Amino acid sequence: MSLRVYNTLTKQKEVFEPVRPGKVGIYLCGPTVYKSPHIGHMVGPVIFDAIKRYLVFKGYEVMWIVNITDVEDKLIDAARKLNTTVDELARKHTQEYHDALGALGVDTIDKFPKASANIPEIIALCQKLIENGYAYVAEGNVWFDVTRDADYGKLSNRRVEDQEAGLRELEGKGKRNPADFALWKAAKAGEPQWDSPWGKGRPGWQIE
Repeated sequence: MSLRVYNTLTKQKEVFEPVRPGKVGIYLCGPTVYKSPHIGHMVGPVIFDAIKRYLVFKGYEVMWIVNITDVEDKLIDAARKLNTTVDELARKHTQEYHDALGALGVDTIDKFPKASANIPEIIALCQKLIENGYAYVAEGNVWFDVTRDADYGKLSNRRVEDQEAGLRELEGKGKRNPADFALWKAAKAGEPQWDSPWGKGRPGWQIE
């Protein structure tokens, strides 16, 4: 019997057909490690651990990746309040996250890439989006232009106009649209920062 899965875009069950025959790639958004993990952080891993085990049982070769967001506004603010460094706080809560996964028997995740260890790749992706006209530079920040993607909001069934209502004022100037979000943020004193074609700065949450 063929494996069927629910497609959130078409809202119906469809035959599962991997992009590459016999191989499955799973990406699950991991934690922003600014505080200790809670049950909400574990729901996804427990579910996808079961999914991976089943897919392997069915004969698929599965690669499952969960990222670690170790450079982000909340993390920077938390480190400042606790009078510690972003790196020290991130390492502490990353270890707690791994300990929690282990306690729950989630041991099938293949890789845990950290944002801070992939800055060149993040910069390259920003550059590609700029070159293709989907992002733009303004005063050292790189913004994703939501109006350039006709399918933006397709999965959430929310229009760009709907998402603009009630948005908080984001850092940085030069945004073309209220819903545009930061891919790269210009450096501020005391924050982690790296060299980039747009000056010193750090990644935004979405690109991580």
